[in-house]
Amino acid sequence: MQKRAARPNGFPRKRFRFHPAQIVAFGFAGTILIGTLLLTLPIAKVGPGGATFMEALFTATSAVCVTGLIIVDTATYWTGFGQVVIMLMIQIGGFGIMTFASVIGLAVLRKLSLRARVTAASEVKSVGLEDVKGLVVGVVRISLIAEGVVAVMLTLRFMIGYEEPLGRAIWLGVFHAISSFNNAGFALFSDNLIGFATDPWICLPICGAVILGGIGFPVIVQLRKHLRSPLKWTMNTRLVLVGTIVLLVAGTVYITALEWSNPKTLGPLDWPDKILVGFFQAVQTRTAGFNSVDNAGLDSATLLGSDVLMFIGGGPAGTAGGIKITTFAVLFFILWAEVRGEVAVNVFGKRLSRAVHREAITVVLLAVFVIMSSTAALMVMTDISLDRLLYETMSAFATVGVSTGITAGLPVAGQVILILLMFIGRLGPVAFASAIALRDRRTAYEFPKERPLIG
Repeated sequence: MQKRAARPNGFPRKRFRFHPAQIVAFGFAGTILIGTLLLTLPIAKVGPGGATFMEALFTATSAVCVTGLIIVDTATYWTGFGQVVIMLMIQIGGFGIMTFASVIGLAVLRKLSLRARVTAASEVKSVGLEDVKGLVVGVVRISLIAEGVVAVMLTLRFMIGYEEPLGRAIWLGVFHAISSFNNAGFALFSDNLIGFATDPWICLPICGAVILGGIGFPVIVQLRKHLRSPLKWTMNTRLVLVGTIVLLVAGTVYITALEWSNPKTLGPLDWPDKILVGFFQAVQTRTAGFNSVDNAGLDSATLLGSDVLMFIGGGPAGTAGGIKITTFAVLFFILWAEVRGEVAVNVFGKRLSRAVHREAITVVLLAVFVIMSSTAALMVMTDISLDRLLYETMSAFATVGVSTGITAGLPVAGQVILILLMFIGRLGPVAFASAIALRDRRTAYEFPKERPLIG
């Protein structure tokens, strides 16, 4: 039996173990590196030679982090091989690296080790280790079913409505179904989905997939079990569902109203088409990144409102980005309780833990710091207006992927900033901070309390 190495004082040497957040971060980074190497192969690019390292790295990061920002045209720059690589990276990134690894482990070993369950639980935000296996299997089953249904709908529409050959129609349907459910926003058309802006048979299935993927896998799993029993829904499920409905309605009204007469966006359309496009933009701005109008033509007020929608994002433990609906809701109820002079923060008949207060505040402050510092850095590098730069950095951090068209024109240093933003946004600011921390700090003492003046 092998003995553990001992220290000079006779005590065994403590083995270093990676924090689950570090394992998840290394998993995403490793997947991005593999995707980058594949995209630099000459077979991945149209024409002679291969893609540059920056082109491949940016695209791979955007795909794995299910963002959708691009610096080269997906439809014309990459070959079929390159597009398949992008699609696979979107699927793996949407599953989650540790979730995908757990699926492979279950397929090969028929079980998950304790370490694998702990790591997967940190990624899917599971509250206990006993339900990790079921949640992982549920994530895969739900993803494949949703993507399959949307792929069939889109395939039929491309084949019947646009007379695409069967093989091409299937490829378009599958790619856009995976891209939409995983909230990636990659499209196989040079103008994204502008050519289908008034086609509900294309736009609505994509919106449905985006919303379903964006509410988060724990919510979907619970709705599948207790759809007709709302009393059994957790606080997380209720917050996500209510928040999603409110934000979708508010976003649609806001964008449609502001852009109603804008000749560059909704102005030339009939009123039913204006509502469809307004709804589509509200859905995509929150999580996905497809666009059915030229975002460069949006009014500055629309860009600012879109920034807010992107910042909030979708549900936790799903394919959406942002600080998450639950985080925003917790801050709202903290504010509501403080204004009313209540001691405890109560939501749907339950009291929020004070630890949740701290987590929500931490996430928001870190997110604001990352976004503001990145925007300021880009302002120093370029002469692009603040509203467009903020829109770009918010889109990258929230892994949305919408853009006013400035991504490819940014200097290399600016594109690197966007890469870091997409990576941090996919992991989450707190998880990223935990991943770069050398160790967990636990103090065995407390300082005396004192209260400063606030406000």
